[in-house]
Amino acid sequence: MSRVIQSEMQDLDLKWENKLRPQVFEDFPGQKEVKEKLRVFVQAAVKRSEPLDHTLLFGPPGLGKTTLAQILAHEMKVDIKITSAPAIDKKGDLAAILTSLKPFSILFIDEIHRLPRPIEEYLYTAMEDYYIDIVTGEGLGVQTMKFQLVPFTLVGATTRAGLLDNPFRDRFGIQERLQFYDRDALGQILVRSAKILNLEMEPAAAGEIAKRARGTPRVANRLLKRVRDYADVKGDGKVTNEIAVYALDQLGVDKNGLDEMDRRILKIMAEKYEGGPVGIETLSAALGEESETLEEVYEPFLIQEGFIQKTPRGRVLTNYSKQLSLV
Repeated sequence: MSRVIQSEMQDLDLKWENKLRPQVFEDFPGQKEVKEKLRVFVQAAVKRSEPLDHTLLFGPPGLGKTTLAQILAHEMKVDIKITSAPAIDKKGDLAAILTSLKPFSILFIDEIHRLPRPIEEYLYTAMEDYYIDIVTGEGLGVQTMKFQLVPFTLVGATTRAGLLDNPFRDRFGIQERLQFYDRDALGQILVRSAKILNLEMEPAAAGEIAKRARGTPRVANRLLKRVRDYADVKGDGKVTNEIAVYALDQLGVDKNGLDEMDRRILKIMAEKYEGGPVGIETLSAALGEESETLEEVYEPFLIQEGFIQKTPRGRVLTNYSKQLSLV
C-alpha cells in the first residue's frame, strides 16, 4: 500500500472518529466523577475570567482524553490547538506553537510523556509565568530575548503518567485519571454513534458490542463500524443481535472482549512460562511485539479484568483466567 493511499485512509478514519466525538459534557457518557470535577473547574474559570488551570489526563488509550480536551475548549468557548509530543522535537517548534496561541486558548499535547527533556523544561516558564526565552544569533552574537505569551491552558494526555518528571507533572494543577467504561456507558455511546450514522440497531446488539469492547469507547465505535459492514452485506442493513454476534465472532473478538493478541499473550504465558512470572521484555520477544505496546494497549485491560497480575518478579496468570479455560 502506498504512503499516499495509507495517509488518505488514516484521514478518513480520523474524520469518522471525529464525527462521533461528543462536543459537550452532557453527550459524554461515563467518567462521571472526572466529568463533574472538570465541569466545576470550567465554570469557576469562566466566572473569574481566567484560563483553565493546566490539566493532565492519563489512562489507557481510547478512553476519551482527546475528546475531553475538545469539550473543555467548547465549554470555555476558546480555541484549541492539537498536536502530539513526537511532532515537537525542537524548541523552535514549540515556540512557534506557543506564540500563535490566542488568549485563554487550549494547547493539547497527546503522548506528552514522549516530549524530549529540553522541550519539557522549556515549558516550565511558559506554564508558570507565560513567557519563553527565544535565542537569536550565533557565537559571540547570541542573544536571549524574553517573549511574553498570552494566558493559555496546557492539556496533556498520556498513557504513562509515571514517565513524566515530578517537576513537570507538578505544574499541572488538574490531574485526572480516566477509568475503563462499564457496559451501560458503552451501550449509551454505541446508541449515540448509531444515531449519528443513521444506523438502525437493536438494543441487544448494542449490549453485545459493549460487552466485547474492552471497556473502551474507541474500540466500541471501531467494532460498530465493522458490524455495520456485516449488517450491510449479510443482512438488510439493520444491526440485529444475531448479526452482531456473528460479526464479532468473525472478527475474533470473544465474549470476554479478548482479541487474538490477548489470547496469544495468555497462551504463551501458560504454555511457555507455566503461568509466569515472566518479564515484559521476555514476553515482548516471545510475541514479536514492542514492550510499550504490550504495556499500554493490552496489559491494562487484562489486568483490569483479572486475567493477569503484575508482581515484582513479573507477570503471572491468575486463577480466574485458568478457570475460564482461556489458555
